[in-house]
Amino acid sequence: MRTKQMRQVRVLLPNKQHLDCSVRMRARGQEVMKTVLRSLGVGDLQVFGLALLRENEYLFLDLEQKLRKYFGKTWSRNSLNVPFIVFLRVKFYLENGLLILSSKVQQLYYWELRQKVLQSQNHQQEALLFQLAASALQAEAGDLERGEGAEDEGGDEKKERMQYFLPEDYFPAWLINHRGRNFLLQHSPVLHGELRGTPRSRAILQFIKEASGLQDAALTFYRMKQGENELSSSILLGVALDGVYIYQEVEGKKRVLFAFTWSEIDRFTFQGSRFEIAAVDSKLVYYTHSAFHSKHILKHLSDSHRFYVNSKDAACYIQQLEDMQTCQLHREAYICDMTDLRQRLRCYNLTGSESDCSNMETDTTWSKVGAEEEQSPLSEVTWLAEFLYGVSVDGPLQLPSSTWAAVTMEMKQVLCKRVGEASHSFDSQ
Repeated sequence: MRTKQMRQVRVLLPNKQHLDCSVRMRARGQEVMKTVLRSLGVGDLQVFGLALLRENEYLFLDLEQKLRKYFGKTWSRNSLNVPFIVFLRVKFYLENGLLILSSKVQQLYYWELRQKVLQSQNHQQEALLFQLAASALQAEAGDLERGEGAEDEGGDEKKERMQYFLPEDYFPAWLINHRGRNFLLQHSPVLHGELRGTPRSRAILQFIKEASGLQDAALTFYRMKQGENELSSSILLGVALDGVYIYQEVEGKKRVLFAFTWSEIDRFTFQGSRFEIAAVDSKLVYYTHSAFHSKHILKHLSDSHRFYVNSKDAACYIQQLEDMQTCQLHREAYICDMTDLRQRLRCYNLTGSESDCSNMETDTTWSKVGAEEEQSPLSEVTWLAEFLYGVSVDGPLQLPSSTWAAVTMEMKQVLCKRVGEASHSFDSQ
């Protein structure tokens, strides 16, 4: 008799694994969540919620409600004891993975983002998709062996080395069709190789941060109709960390119609399937699948705004710490390498004779620069930038070689000034 009072629930995880649990017929969503926490060995899932698939759309469960409310009569009549399916899904997206305290939860968050990136239809951010693929390869495969993807090999051996990953696992289908498999297999290892030495845990954090910049990744989408009697749902309401985005989907491509931060939104209201968004100078009306959908979308929006407000200070604090750490590393690198800079300047007759560098190790890279008969201060800027961005007292910072391209003209002027000051101070010694 007791067995008949139990129901089997299967929770599908973002990493394509699942957890099975037995709950009472009168169980609420919270009971399933506690079982998931126990099975994963974590105290809090923070950004995750339990969801069910309804009308090809994920709706987050109200954990205080009884499960029979979501599964209807089949919950009571399930004599075959077939498991009921729910999904562990990201409910609140973040810009920084450090806000997720548990490494297990962080990895689950990473795996869901991985799937979202594969589903991206953003054709304007192709370069970012390549960088995301490189970060994912580093997180999952580790350092690229120097022989893999090498271009100095030929024939079948080169082809075999290039194919250490499947493009379908790291790129959206449209990008594979657009560029071709061979193009991705040839060029992806170059970006992957730039991350050599980056620990997998840091690569995961890097992927999370980069994915937050992909326009259609770190959002939960809900389909809506522009008119009550329309057959197709061409409107997508995207719930993001910083607010709400309204897209129109045409032939699989999304176009942003409106973007509202939380501070710009006055209220959300619904009546049946009619869903209204009142924002600054705007009043938008769309139609959901049902009143059931409207209610759960509204709750998700409310919970998301609350999460944003509660986590805002922590996010700002972590960003400040990262900025301080970056500045400190740059400052330490600058101070520690000024001695080497003085030796280099003297070696090339900028501050002294060649005899001053007789005990200095040969640096072939610098020799090529120093071989030029005339050097402008800006030629030294790039070299010094490599010190500031690529060296620390604890070892090299793992940044792509393209970092210098992002340095602003103001930073170039500052670095140029530093080189001038350094040359002046060394001349005076």
